[in-house]
Amino acid sequence: MSTASSNTDLHRLYCDHHGWLQGWLRQRLNNSADAADLAQDTFVRVLLARTADSLREPRQYLATVARGLVIDLYRRRSLEQAYLEALALRPEQYAPSAEERVLILDSLEAIDRMLDGMGERTRGIFLAVQLDGLSYEKAASRMDVSVTTVRKHLAKALLHCLLLEEV
Repeated sequence: MSTASSNTDLHRLYCDHHGWLQGWLRQRLNNSADAADLAQDTFVRVLLARTADSLREPRQYLATVARGLVIDLYRRRSLEQAYLEALALRPEQYAPSAEERVLILDSLEAIDRMLDGMGERTRGIFLAVQLDGLSYEKAASRMDVSVTTVRKHLAKALLHCLLLEEV
């Protein structure tokens, strides 16, 4: 398919459904600015996926993409709130700059996405060993599994991290 045809399909999709999508998001978020931002982000995702020409149910597809973006928005805000609460406990002279805060929040969001992609047991074992500093034996005892299971899940978690780094 040519680029011109693909652009025409995306333009038609945008013109036909942008207003509806923004209204749909506004109802769910009770915030016009967030709804406008997420509607635009939804169409950017469609553009990047190059799916505008093959949609049979465009509103259903757009709503699915937008739901994922809403989840990402709430997840990011939750991380921001937790970070700001932790930051409030620190003495003011140790507070990071605005630029450092953005970098830290972006890193926290990336870590959250990485952890979310792991299974529950794998994530628990990974955090016990990497974050809590437990030995394989202590992690096995905490998780009520064998040391072999800890090794297997930790290898799986590390492979997951490496594969994400390649993307």
